[in-house]
Amino acid sequence: MADSILTHRSTDMAIVDGAMQPADRDAEILSLRPERLHEYVGQAEVVETLKIAIEAAKIREEPLEHVLFHGPPGLGKTTLAHIIANEMGGALTVTSGPALEKGGDLIGILTHLGEADVLFVDEIHRTPKTVEEFLYPAMEDFAVDFVFDKGIHARSHRYRLKRFTLVGATTRVGLLSAPLRDRFGIFRSLDFYGLEDLVSITIRSAALLEVTIDTPGAGELARRSRGTPRIVNRLLKRVRDYAQVRADGTINRDTVEAALALEGVDAKGLTHLDRRYLKTIIDFYGGGPVGIEAISATLQEESDTLVDVVEPYLLKIGMVTRTSSGRRASDLAYRHLGLPVQQKLF
Repeated sequence: MADSILTHRSTDMAIVDGAMQPADRDAEILSLRPERLHEYVGQAEVVETLKIAIEAAKIREEPLEHVLFHGPPGLGKTTLAHIIANEMGGALTVTSGPALEKGGDLIGILTHLGEADVLFVDEIHRTPKTVEEFLYPAMEDFAVDFVFDKGIHARSHRYRLKRFTLVGATTRVGLLSAPLRDRFGIFRSLDFYGLEDLVSITIRSAALLEVTIDTPGAGELARRSRGTPRIVNRLLKRVRDYAQVRADGTINRDTVEAALALEGVDAKGLTHLDRRYLKTIIDFYGGGPVGIEAISATLQEESDTLVDVVEPYLLKIGMVTRTSSGRRASDLAYRHLGLPVQQKLF
């Protein structure tokens, strides 16, 4: 029984977690990624900012200023890093904050960067403090300082780097230290996508995957994708499999509804975990307010998982509110779960 619950829970996470999964590195998923800014759908203000900055950098024959992207996972931060590298004509090196355990790890990467190359650091807020300090001179002066020997024999050597662009991505900008945050010249926040943009992404991805999908089917899939392009591409693959095995291979609204019912994704894009989260607040804590640690203990889920994966979308669509006393389920959550709305006492 326990194994069944764990499997069920991990399936939920794999489908709707905006974070990068191993399946997202498959060749056919990588091929869905736009390579130029004019191919990128959504985030119009971010794209326009980058167009101007890239064009200006090319005119001056300088590297693009360091860029920091902030927002929930799966909204295109990695894709934009690839696009920046393509637009600037440099190579892209990808790493993450937790992977940079020692200063030597970062120095090894920095010294191998070429002119106009792009270094993309995902989850940059999780970079160790000792490693982060090597970034300061690298970002400002394109140099790293080596210290040889110890004590009275200690001496420092400055190694000059090629001019590169650092692109950082974070889901928790508040955890970034002020010295690091202030060294980024371009700081843009990515928000959840609107339905129209998600439909365009769905139709484009279906064409690249050589799958036939009609407009109502694309609209239904987009509505259930939690405003996240990475999730809509994952769900598209699941629906494609269902259509090829249980239907005629064509994706329409009925196919989407049947396929995603098997995956536990409802009409609002909520999964079993989302609904359990809401029911926990309502059934165990009277609709709230309740602290995240109490919800985490009741669900036996990590609080970071709830904060990073579950809550952003529920907050976005207004099913949960955060107060100084904790989380509270909204009337919309009650209605979505088919429960009578709690009468408020004033």
